[in-house]
Amino acid sequence: MQLTRNRILIAAGAVIALVLFFWIHSEIRHYRWVHGIIENHPVRVYDVNYLKEFNDLNQAQLDIAEVVGVPSVADREEAERMKKKLVEIKDSDCYVIDNLTHSIPFLTRQAADLLQRIGENFRDSLASKGLNPNKFIITSVLRTREDVDRLRKSGNINAAEKSTHCHATTFDIAYARFKAVPDLKGRPYEPVPPEQLKAVLGQVLKDLRREGLCYVKYEKKQACFHITSRK
Repeated sequence: MQLTRNRILIAAGAVIALVLFFWIHSEIRHYRWVHGIIENHPVRVYDVNYLKEFNDLNQAQLDIAEVVGVPSVADREEAERMKKKLVEIKDSDCYVIDNLTHSIPFLTRQAADLLQRIGENFRDSLASKGLNPNKFIITSVLRTREDVDRLRKSGNINAAEKSTHCHATTFDIAYARFKAVPDLKGRPYEPVPPEQLKAVLGQVLKDLRREGLCYVKYEKKQACFHITSRK
């Protein structure tokens, strides 16, 4: 009888201790919220050797783009007529579309699926590493040959005369700037350094590239990852 009573007391004590733990934890979180103490708790983010890992040549990307993408689009009028064959991409919970001046937000279905997967993997990877949520920024999507000509005339040396962007298989993601996601209560999280976000995004791209899903070129001058779907 005494042994049973002791077990009951121990179990009751454990339950009380557990309740107290969660109550104290909740109170600490509330205090930190009221006083604006919202911090990242990151684990180590391993750097990627960007120039070495992401050096897929334009010709290799163009070869696959011509096979899996749409025929090279001449101008905006032709692009409008091809919309039924393409997917329009819009801001999502994973990424945002930049102010596009030399491209329009359309991709092949496979390229759009790849973009979504990159976004979801990036979001999940940030969470797993204890980093506050951020969205990456898409800076270029489908370009017409007319867009490419205008870019080349403006001095953009990375705008190849035969561009993979013309086949709706390719998009560029900025690696020097990101968009922080605010907390549900409206208070922004503590900023995450861009170099950490870049490293996490680099890890995501490295994994998908290893799976054979995409080609990636690290563009220093344009500060972006140039990505072409291989499907």
